[in-house]
Amino acid sequence: MPTNPAPLPPRWFDRPAPEVARDLIGRFLILRGAGGIVTETEAYAADDPASHSFPGPTARNAAMFGPPGRAYVYRSYGIHWCLNVVCAPGHAVLLRAIEPQRGLNQMAARRGTDKARLLASGPGRLGQALGIGPGDNHHPFDHADFGFLPNALPGAQIISGPRIGISRATLYAYVSRGLVRTVEGTEDPRRRLYSLHDIEQLKKRKTVGRRPREVAATTL
Repeated sequence: MPTNPAPLPPRWFDRPAPEVARDLIGRFLILRGAGGIVTETEAYAADDPASHSFPGPTARNAAMFGPPGRAYVYRSYGIHWCLNVVCAPGHAVLLRAIEPQRGLNQMAARRGTDKARLLASGPGRLGQALGIGPGDNHHPFDHADFGFLPNALPGAQIISGPRIGISRATLYAYVSRGLVRTVEGTEDPRRRLYSLHDIEQLKKRKTVGRRPREVAATTL
């Protein structure tokens, strides 16, 4: 049986979050036998008012000031466990979505659905699908079964825009996505892809909603 390649080393993550957020797009995330291709990320920096690290080190955000290449896990709205990867001190990248590739049955059982597009699209779904919990906080991404594999998705088109749900600190609004947007209400978001020009035209016609569906991008 083939084995996974060695994961990205901790030093790879020891950079500003915006750089890491972009470079994680297309990487393969594997956690305890389940995972997939990273398709959406958000960057949070130490001088970012919307970042948990902005007030300085606390018991809650201690992982963000620890070694790079480790998990920072927090609970959102008291419901969802969200998974982040620690970068430079005070910097972290929120993993917002993956394209499920491995452990599909495992993820479906955790999520209570077998619809691929609902398994890990959004940080709450991703955390549930991968079985993320408080015990994963500070966990190093340094194992072939708990890490980011070095292979990247060739030809992925990466776009960036405002972070979702962030109404302040617009100057710090970084998001890197291996995604392009589709029209709201598309039955299967993977059936139609739009170029960046198409996206701008759709925005002008106001056919793209505030929370549009998103799909993995290819070179168009």
